[in-house]
Amino acid sequence: MMLTLDAILICITFAGSHLIARAQWPNLPLLFAIAPYMLIMAATGIAMTAMIGLHRVRLIAFQMRSVAQSAAIAGSMAIFGAVMQMVPATPLTPLGNVIFAMSFLILSVATRQILLDVVTRAYRYGRKRQRILIYGAGRTGQQLAAALATDETVEPVCFVDDNPTVQSLTIYGLMVYSPVQLPDLIATQAIDRVVLAMPSVSQPELVRIERKVRDLGCEVQALPSFAELLENGGSTRNLSHRQLHGLMNRNRLEKELPGVSDTYQGQRILVTGAGGSIGSEICRQLLTCKPAALVLLDHSEFALYEIDKELTGLQSSIQITPVLGSVFHRPLLRHVLEYYKIDVVLHAAAYKHVPMVEANIVEGLCNNVMATRVLADEARRAGVGRFTLVSSDKAVRPTSVMGCTKRMAELIVQDFASRSQHTLFSMVRFGNVVNSSGSVVPLFQDQIAHGGPVTVTHPDVTRYFMTIPEAVRLVLLAGSIAKGGDVLVLDMGEPVKIDEMARHMIEGAGLSVKSDANPDGDIAITYTGLRPGEKLHEELLISRDMITTPHPKIMRAQEGRLSEIEMAQVIKDLTRVIEDHDIAAGLALLDRWIEGRGEISLAAGSGRD
Repeated sequence: MMLTLDAILICITFAGSHLIARAQWPNLPLLFAIAPYMLIMAATGIAMTAMIGLHRVRLIAFQMRSVAQSAAIAGSMAIFGAVMQMVPATPLTPLGNVIFAMSFLILSVATRQILLDVVTRAYRYGRKRQRILIYGAGRTGQQLAAALATDETVEPVCFVDDNPTVQSLTIYGLMVYSPVQLPDLIATQAIDRVVLAMPSVSQPELVRIERKVRDLGCEVQALPSFAELLENGGSTRNLSHRQLHGLMNRNRLEKELPGVSDTYQGQRILVTGAGGSIGSEICRQLLTCKPAALVLLDHSEFALYEIDKELTGLQSSIQITPVLGSVFHRPLLRHVLEYYKIDVVLHAAAYKHVPMVEANIVEGLCNNVMATRVLADEARRAGVGRFTLVSSDKAVRPTSVMGCTKRMAELIVQDFASRSQHTLFSMVRFGNVVNSSGSVVPLFQDQIAHGGPVTVTHPDVTRYFMTIPEAVRLVLLAGSIAKGGDVLVLDMGEPVKIDEMARHMIEGAGLSVKSDANPDGDIAITYTGLRPGEKLHEELLISRDMITTPHPKIMRAQEGRLSEIEMAQVIKDLTRVIEDHDIAAGLALLDRWIEGRGEISLAAGSGRD
């Protein structure tokens, strides 16, 4: 269609230009004399257009580069017309060629702009577009205006900028106003949302402007620079990596840990809890190790779908198989381990939220303890080479049911390690993982985004923190250096006071803490008291006896274990607890067998399961 349009324009402008240059009205003899040259010029113009590919440029993408290409074609045809003037008795004139080149360029660009306007209006017809005001007429604001110029659902109305040198100018067809005029603009222009396109402005200043716009009753959204969008997804509310590491009072260790590709390369690996925070990152890092096959097991259909879709998009050469089901389902595990010929099992499936397990004690025992035994038993039966359990610092002298279930899972894995001749069983123990589901950082971020208050359980509570990549690298490393029955612990530095973390996050968002000393602050911190099963301070070791490993930041803990007879009694009692759904018996079981256990309230769990 565009080639046809250009051919028509060439014919009309060529004939008209030479008639104008000769100051003659159209007549048949003159038109017949011009016709052969007109057809030659049309063929030449179409050939040049096709060679450059200008006819394939979409209307929405026809910008300055395409205009320059149109000008080059017009100029080239003018030169070609000058060459044709050398033919004897030609009706062409130099002035006619100049008029032709200029006319064709103007009409070619204008028709495309008109067509774009027609198409855009057709798409927008009957749709209500959101009217936005762009705060900031700098590079990011201009890029946003250009991107939204032909959008079907969003309509940029105007700019607001603090810089007086750009006020009253028109940029990308939008007038630039002063911030003083913002209230009137929101009211008179029916603005639906204000977009802050000022990524270089300090966070406190950005928060001040956000609050001012919200006070005017308008939605507001902060836009990062396009470079930041490419770098980290452009999340404006999440803490940066540097801020998170500062809160943890430690440096990232995942880059210091040795590579583990050789251990997992060419292996057939099963990851349980593959859709969770830790499990999904395990899968991502395993892809870089180039395993022969990766089997993802999770009981959450949506979580399994999401991680399967992500991994399949990242890697097509590795066999990735999603398996929907529970780790407690022995027939399913047996089929998966045998059918896919699994070499390595990474067991990350568990109920981990302390209050939730506290309120559902029997289910916690079933999923965290018995399911671990079932999986370990089937892994040994199938001749799996390595089995790694993902544990928690809450397993050390636990006061919560969740911590007790994780320690009992460790005891079960230790028991299998002592009796297994082929499978190497190991455990990894670490503290809180930043930005995992249900962790304190995203909770605080959400509370700050909604204006507070930020809830802290106790002013003196402390926790160890590590990043998800660190935690996962440790899990993979444990499988590569395990000798059987190992409990590997990462040196996590000093514990972090949660109260200080909350204050740093509030200040990092450009806000101030509201308190008796600062009644005009932005966000208050309230203390809710320790929840059932929570400890004031977490630990990583039951015993202080440690053995070094090939890496100085990783320790091998010397932990006590149960005898084979004792473990048999534990499994017998545990089976009865699950079958009878006996909460009291379950708590008694934990009280009897978990060493260093703090007091667990029977009342806290009774009647809840």
